Amino acid sequence: MNLLWIAFALLLLPALWIVAWPLRRAQAVRDAQHAYEVEESNDAQNVAIYRRRLASLEQALAQGEIDAKRFEESRLELDRSLLEDTEAQRRSPLKAAKAGRWAVLVTMIALVAGSVLWYQQEGAEDDLVLYAIQHEVMNAPDGSRAMLVERLEGQIAQQPDNPKLWMALFPLYRDSGRFDAAIDALQRLITLEGRQTELLAQLAQMKFFAADRKLTGEVKELADEVLAKAPRQPTVLGLLGIEAFEGGRYEQAIAHWREAIAGFNDEAAAEVLRNGIAIAQQRLGITPERASVVSSTENGPSLAVKVSLEKGLKERVAPEDTVFVVARDTAGELPPLALERATVADLPLEVTLDDSDAMAPSARLSLVDEVQLTVRVSSSGQAMAQPGDLTGQAGPIKLGDRNGPVEITIDRVVD
Repeated sequence: MNLLWIAFALLLLPALWIVAWPLRRAQAVRDAQHAYEVEESNDAQNVAIYRRRLASLEQALAQGEIDAKRFEESRLELDRSLLEDTEAQRRSPLKAAKAGRWAVLVTMIALVAGSVLWYQQEGAEDDLVLYAIQHEVMNAPDGSRAMLVERLEGQIAQQPDNPKLWMALFPLYRDSGRFDAAIDALQRLITLEGRQTELLAQLAQMKFFAADRKLTGEVKELADEVLAKAPRQPTVLGLLGIEAFEGGRYEQAIAHWREAIAGFNDEAAAEVLRNGIAIAQQRLGITPERASVVSSTENGPSLAVKVSLEKGLKERVAPEDTVFVVARDTAGELPPLALERATVADLPLEVTLDDSDAMAPSARLSLVDEVQLTVRVSSSGQAMAQPGDLTGQAGPIKLGDRNGPVEITIDRVVD
């Protein structure tokens, strides 16, 4: 960033030089103007004309062509004419060459201040800050997603009104399972950028998944607001289709997903919805439009997980505490591939994870060959791990290679 301001200073120097240039020539210009005024004076010419006319009047008086009274009147007229001509030629005195220098100084200060203020309003300083942080983490030997989040959070404390930073933090929170933080980032973005349909749609989707895929009153209000502005907004139509599908309203799910496909620019996401439509048609007893897709989807990857709680930790939990069962790609580059929720009262339990448990069309079990499983008990209900939570892990697990469920015991306390 210091290099940026140094570059600005270097660019301003020629501009300031141009503004100050007239001061360097002020004395020469004044001298030239003074010389011109002296040389171009017409006073001598006017006096010569006056004398010739006065001589003519005197000769006329001597020859008796005019009387003394007429002579005096004509002479007064000549005197008045000479005075008027001389007054018209008189110029105001030239000012000193140094006069008005303060105005140039004020102009230079205004130029610098105006340039800085304009750049702060219209420039790309926010983009440069974000790029510098990303570049720093990318080139750090121990660079990681957690480090990037930490750097961005440190910067957002200094620039809380920088929408670019919130936009960068949102997907990082979302992909890390920090739903509350992701929702907060979206709400701050909406405050800064206005109630844009894309942001509102993302917020509705996050609240939908955070509510365990339930169409709460808040989610419905957001969905209605988005669809009133953009009737074919695919994100909202997609989540409405999921909610209808899981409620057994397959015709409604098909209608929502068909409208969503019309608004999608992401072909991979549209393909997932087409598969969902085919499955919904099959469950309605209708011949699917994409029978081969239904077959591959029905036989697609799934993973049974059996979860239990170590006896020594039972006293640390309450029956209503939330249990998260999460499958992630082993590289940790994608959002959670599958997510199921339960409560401690349901333990021990067995769940089956598949593409229907995906949080986003771009992150599904069918996109990977192996996964890392994490089970966590949260008393706060937050998807992001908190100190005091209980957890258990297994993996990497290769999909399709097991005959029975993967057994995971919740046996550790999160520090």
